[in-house]
Amino acid sequence: MTDLTQTLITPEQDRRGLRKLVASPSPRPRRTAGASKWRPLGRAAMYVALVVFAIGLLTPFFWMIMSSLKSANEVFSVPIVWIPETFVWQNYIDIWTESDMLTWIRNTLVLAVAVTFLQVLTGSFAAYGFARMRFPGRDILFLTYIGTIAVPWQSYMIPQFILLSNLKVSNTLWAIILLQAFGAFGVFLMKQYYETIPEELSEAARLDGVSEYGIWRRIMLPLSVPAIASLTLLTFVNTWNDYLGPLIYLRNPDLWTIQLGLKSFVSNLYDTNYALLFAGLTISVVPIAIIFLLGQKYFVEGIATSGMKG
Repeated sequence: MTDLTQTLITPEQDRRGLRKLVASPSPRPRRTAGASKWRPLGRAAMYVALVVFAIGLLTPFFWMIMSSLKSANEVFSVPIVWIPETFVWQNYIDIWTESDMLTWIRNTLVLAVAVTFLQVLTGSFAAYGFARMRFPGRDILFLTYIGTIAVPWQSYMIPQFILLSNLKVSNTLWAIILLQAFGAFGVFLMKQYYETIPEELSEAARLDGVSEYGIWRRIMLPLSVPAIASLTLLTFVNTWNDYLGPLIYLRNPDLWTIQLGLKSFVSNLYDTNYALLFAGLTISVVPIAIIFLLGQKYFVEGIATSGMKG
């Protein structure tokens, strides 16, 4: 009987049965009741922790904004008044009329835009050489250059000051621009992103007669928008918030940045109107917040993919 049954099964039926066996999904492991029970609790705990961290980060900014709308006597009142009874919008007008805020913002904006443009330009161009060009000692040179990130600026700022003073650019905006026109971090960030771009695109362009400069400009840069946005945001924020560099090189009040200008408000502890100071601080945060909101999508993507190799 068994032999007769085997002879009645055709090869086509045999293949169908084999296909069903292969196509049938493997049974999924069943989740235990304990794991299913604790999973929502773990997610809720994670959300609560994130909310607590977010509140901790945003509380100083909230206090700064609210303090900018208080009177001078309410800023450090005891107990703390988080929300003023009367919003003093006049503080934002007084900070413009009683200080040289427009000049400070103009100088800071010039430095931030110039330094950001130069760092993106030089960093992306140097990163292309390290990522795509082959020359003796490339890896050693790259590691040596990146190693400068670990050297604190305070250890060589005196030789830099002497050099820029001999070049007659001290006490000018050019001093800050020349100091920060090149950055090892930008080269590292762009190189890591370039290595995620397929090499075949560059090879095809070379076969079509495109120069290395053309490959960098027409292929690498358009495909590296997230990395460029990340580098732009980081460089702009660092330059905008820089205090020590302008303090050393910019001695003329007409060249002060917004950080140095606001520092002049606290030169005398007892005569300082901290409500106006907080109004100036709030104004100084607005450009950074706008740029981050506009580029946060590319910033997250650029940081997330710069450490990956494709």
